[in-house]
Amino acid sequence: MQPSKLELLARWLPEQAWYRGAGQLTRAGGFRLDDPAGEVGIEFMVVLSGDAVAHLVPMTYRAAPLAAAAAGLIGTARHGVLGERWVYDGEYDPLVQAQLAALLRGEVLAQAQNESDTVDETVCVRVMAGVTAVEFRRLLTEDESPEAPVGYVSAPYVSAPYVSAPYVSAPWRRVDGSLARGIVATAVR
Repeated sequence: MQPSKLELLARWLPEQAWYRGAGQLTRAGGFRLDDPAGEVGIEFMVVLSGDAVAHLVPMTYRAAPLAAAAAGLIGTARHGVLGERWVYDGEYDPLVQAQLAALLRGEVLAQAQNESDTVDETVCVRVMAGVTAVEFRRLLTEDESPEAPVGYVSAPYVSAPYVSAPYVSAPWRRVDGSLARGIVATAVR
């Protein structure tokens, strides 16, 4: 894509009230979710700032403008095959909200960020029936994930009422190349 995702984010991210970084941005991890209609790209990118602060940027890539998400427009880019794409902050895109809620209900699987048709087994999900609203963690904190089995949890991991809320936990690479993990999204109760 031209400009690249990181070039778009380098202009947009510092303008966000929740941004706490400084310096050059690098992609550190993430995953994708599939659009049931196959029209929209949905990506959850972990971006490190030059001072090693990890941020979550959920994004959609659309073939046309989406009026309902106009306030969340990150920018436009040209894809070599698909043509012009409108890139939106996923917090403003209802499709991201719906698919993330479906992930937290255990109805869809997280997909690898860079491989088509490949489940991302590094993403851990504590699922619960009835999730309809989600909340993103924009500033990521390492090692805050409750203990969970390694890999994707495709069946309800917890059904007892005493367990914490549903969450999505994903890894990212630190500046030194080692792995960190943290909660990237939760269900809203």
